[in-house]
Amino acid sequence: MTEQRAPETPEGGNAPDAPIKQRKNGLYQGVSEELAANMQSGWADTELRDLAPIEQAPNAARRRAALSARFPGERLVIPAGNLKTRSNDTEYAFRASTEYAYLTGDQTQDAVLVLEPTSDGHEATAYLLPRSDRENGEFWLDGQGELWVGRRHSLSEGEQLLGLPCSDVREVADALAALDGPVRIVRGHDAGLEEALADKLDAERDEELRVFLSELRLVKDAFEIGELQKAVDSTVRGFEDVVRVLDRAEATSERYIEGTFFLRARVEGNDIGYGSICAAGPHATTLHWVRNDGPVRSGELLLLDAGVETHSLYTADVTRTLPINGRFTELQRRIYDAVYEAQEAGIAAVRPGAKFRDFHDAAQRVLAEKLVEWGLLDGPVERVLELGLQRRWTLHGTGHMLGMDVHDCAVARTESYVDGVLEPGMCLTVEPGLYFQADDLTVPEEYRGIGIRIEDDILVTEDGNHNLSAALPRAADEVESWMARLRG
Repeated sequence: MTEQRAPETPEGGNAPDAPIKQRKNGLYQGVSEELAANMQSGWADTELRDLAPIEQAPNAARRRAALSARFPGERLVIPAGNLKTRSNDTEYAFRASTEYAYLTGDQTQDAVLVLEPTSDGHEATAYLLPRSDRENGEFWLDGQGELWVGRRHSLSEGEQLLGLPCSDVREVADALAALDGPVRIVRGHDAGLEEALADKLDAERDEELRVFLSELRLVKDAFEIGELQKAVDSTVRGFEDVVRVLDRAEATSERYIEGTFFLRARVEGNDIGYGSICAAGPHATTLHWVRNDGPVRSGELLLLDAGVETHSLYTADVTRTLPINGRFTELQRRIYDAVYEAQEAGIAAVRPGAKFRDFHDAAQRVLAEKLVEWGLLDGPVERVLELGLQRRWTLHGTGHMLGMDVHDCAVARTESYVDGVLEPGMCLTVEPGLYFQADDLTVPEEYRGIGIRIEDDILVTEDGNHNLSAALPRAADEVESWMARLRG
């Protein structure tokens, strides 16, 4: 990776007296006049014309209309966010804020969506960074210029793609600060903009905006459902990739599994939707094992929890627990079958009009029954459930909403989400599990170090549900046959 620094003069030093040094923000300081003039000319016109709008543009417009109706007469600001430093002068890959991408379909850094109130609603404007300036040298002297990090769209191109007016984002803070009246902003994404508008902001009002946008995403439209299916389909292929290379993972580590799935995510999508959990052996009992640096051993289980994120930022979230050598032992199968039965009960409880908590309760009941049956808990089952005793080994909730965030709609009000009712278009995970820690002296020794989770992405339909990830086998016999077929 080349170091980002201003070019030297032909003599190898700075040229403090160069007449051009003070032009526009001092970018030309240390650059000879001859080189600066040379870099300003001789470039072809690369403006893109007659661009088609992005696929989600009409969906984004409908979402903005819903937002406008909820906050009539109020100025609304939704930032995309800024680059975050990883170390020294390198940054993490940019990921636009979910709220901004949801309302625009755009994913560019530093961008801001502003909804300005009008007599009949709002006028929306996307404030973007224009193409880097060739006149002042930004395109080759600035670390974020296009010769360093690539071309970005012009404002005209942005208007064609997004279907809404676009302006220079470098003017937005001053423009908003000069206007009268309060502003609502989605906090946590652009500290500089929040500081510039500090005297116009109120934390409680801003939180109302964030909560509304979270709840707006609870029911997915047709575009979103299609993107989630794309994410799941790529994820299924990523799991197949992993099964085919388990022998190589045994010779290396969980990192081989992580890298294999990541390749599929980058080839077919934007990225992974969250850190892949590639947990072999006793690591499967750690719910969010993302170190992925442990051994992969024949005779043990692999808990793989991973999801591809599409280019539009919708992510899958799927888990399978696989016998590394392709065959479950008797005990592994018994525990696996219990989790499978719990998941079947949970999925069956997903339907319109049901409470969100119903599928969790259904799955937990099955697991509690199994733990009593195995003698690990004293019944009756109703007592176990009332006291939550099964949670020593079930640990987590049985699912969550899914969408642009893997834990989507996370700041929705309790009454709208956890205590709410399922509607067609909602998409959620059903993911029961049993986890027997390696140091748990309350269970027989042969149970210790076994962790099993099965997770699928379930769409609520008009008459029940649809398993988006049904192409990936779940029942133990089907898993063994599928693995044998893939491994030849």
